[in-house]
Amino acid sequence: MRALVCHAPLDLRLDAVATEALGPKQLRVRVAFGGICGSDLHYFQHGGFGTVRLKEPMVLGHEVSGVVAELGSEVTGFIRGQRIAISPSRPCGVCRYCQQGLHNHCMDMRFYGSAMRFPHVQGAFRETLVIDSAQAHAVADDLALSQAALAEPLSVGLHAIARAGTVFGKRVLVTGCGPIGALLIASLRRAGAAQIVAADIADLPLACALKMGADQAINLAQNPEGLAPFAANKGFFDVMFEASGSEKALVAGLDVVAPRGVMVVVGLGGSVSLPLNTLVGKEIDLRGTFRFHCEFAVAVSFLNQRLIDGLPVITDIVAFDQANDAFKRAGDKRQSMKVQIAFDSELV
Repeated sequence: MRALVCHAPLDLRLDAVATEALGPKQLRVRVAFGGICGSDLHYFQHGGFGTVRLKEPMVLGHEVSGVVAELGSEVTGFIRGQRIAISPSRPCGVCRYCQQGLHNHCMDMRFYGSAMRFPHVQGAFRETLVIDSAQAHAVADDLALSQAALAEPLSVGLHAIARAGTVFGKRVLVTGCGPIGALLIASLRRAGAAQIVAADIADLPLACALKMGADQAINLAQNPEGLAPFAANKGFFDVMFEASGSEKALVAGLDVVAPRGVMVVVGLGGSVSLPLNTLVGKEIDLRGTFRFHCEFAVAVSFLNQRLIDGLPVITDIVAFDQANDAFKRAGDKRQSMKVQIAFDSELV
């Protein structure tokens, strides 16, 4: 079969790879759609991020949906032809963190398309994929498989909200309105946030943010002082989610988050310098959020029941043969939100 393999920065190839053997508790899946994530882009553009670097060729991708093609001898609850969303999270279940329910911190995590360990964990951007049956989540008959592939980025937003604590009745700021930020906004609206302000430096993600439920959108490139009014009286927002990966956005948040507010860092991956006097003086909680686990099932349920509509997030669907073009589109945030690859034209 063919798979999308990153060999080095800007060296992305459709390679022939061996078909995997099927275990008794596994499913063989025809991959339908795969969304290009920020981490996929970092591997493609730079060969990694931070200290995580490609040390060998790696199949990319972890946001996928598909159709069951074959069942292992001990699998129950699924049938051939069933449409599924696939969780890329495969914790060991036995380490100290899994035993504490912190599966996203598993000591032996195998997360698709990750160079955090060596040999790397090969990804899901391939024509067929063998998965553990526990990774499969049934998709409603009337939900497009392209939208089902949004379950992974939606799960990231749901876990970020869990890290923040309650957002019910809160005034919330989201900086960075790419696919994760936009799906996070939809989740905040579902969770009962009273007011949601979205900030970004491009019009396209801000327009999407409004469609996903934001009350106000501020373009900080056009209006650098757009958040200044929210700094009055020690700050306006109860909760802030920083999903852009911008040090400037994170630091600016300290001025507009009210005393004892919560700041959740979703998108930052490098070292930053923070004015700790402000953090301490306003008693602000600064929290990290990393991946997800149990939230994936909730994300699929929300999509299946139309409690969250992910369609506005998808701007491009590109054929598997044109995968290099798909990655180039995904790298232009002013022109594209979520770019997906269609691996099988027969699967919708």
